[in-house]
Amino acid sequence: METNAVSNSQSAVSTSVGNQRLAESFDTFLVLLTTQMKNQDPLSPMDSGDFTQQIVQMTGVEQQLLTNDLLKQLVGSAGDGVADAVSLIGKQVRAATDQAALTDKAADWIFRLDREAQSVKIEVLDDKGAIVHVEALENVAGGEHDFRWDGKNVLGAQQPDGGTYTLRITATDSAGAAVGHNTFIEGLVRAVEQVDGQTYVTIGGSRALWQTISSIGLPPTSSTASGGTPDPSNNSDDETPALAA
Repeated sequence: METNAVSNSQSAVSTSVGNQRLAESFDTFLVLLTTQMKNQDPLSPMDSGDFTQQIVQMTGVEQQLLTNDLLKQLVGSAGDGVADAVSLIGKQVRAATDQAALTDKAADWIFRLDREAQSVKIEVLDDKGAIVHVEALENVAGGEHDFRWDGKNVLGAQQPDGGTYTLRITATDSAGAAVGHNTFIEGLVRAVEQVDGQTYVTIGGSRALWQTISSIGLPPTSSTASGGTPDPSNNSDDETPALAA
C-alpha cells in the first residue's frame, strides 16, 4: 500500500515537472520563432518546413504528457477502491450512513446510542429534507437498535419504492443533555459503481460510499430443512430486538 502511494506520488511529481518544462520550452520556442521571423532576410526566407516539424514535435510531447495524465487518473481510480469494492459483492456488510432506500415498502436502519436515553426522537426525511415520518421513544437503553419504517408518511400515504430517505435521531438523557449516536445500514452488496470519481456499493436497495463500510461478513444462511439443525452462527439469542415502529 505504501509502495503504491510512493509510486503514485513520484508519477504525479514527474508529470508536473514535465508539464512545467514543456510550457517553458514551448514559450521559448515561440519567442525564438517570432524573433527569427522578424529578422529573417526577405531575399532568402527561412524554410517553413523546419518550423512546422518542430511544432509537430512539441505537440507530440504535449499529447504524450496528456496521455500520462489520463493513465494516472485511471490508476487513481483503481486505487480509490473499485477493485476492493468489487470483492465485496455477495458479502454481508454494514455501512455507516443515515441514508437508506425504500424497497418493498420498507426502509431499515440500525442506530447505536452511546448510553441510555430518556427521550429519542426519530425522523425520516425525504431527498428534499422534508419530514415524512416521526416517532418518539422513551427510556431507550444504550447500544444498538433496529428501526424499520413502513414507507407511510405522516398522513398515512404509502410512499413509492425507490426513493432515498435519511434517518435523523435526536436523543437526550434525563438532564436534557444530548446522547451521542451513530446510524448504519446492513445488507448484501449487490453492485459496485463509480460516480464522479467516488466508488459506491449497492447494499440491498440502498447505496453507500465503500469507505463507509465498517464490517464485512458472510451472507446469512437460513436454517436447514424442517427437523434439521440451525446454523450455530445464526443464533437468534445474539440478535438485538427491533424497536416497535
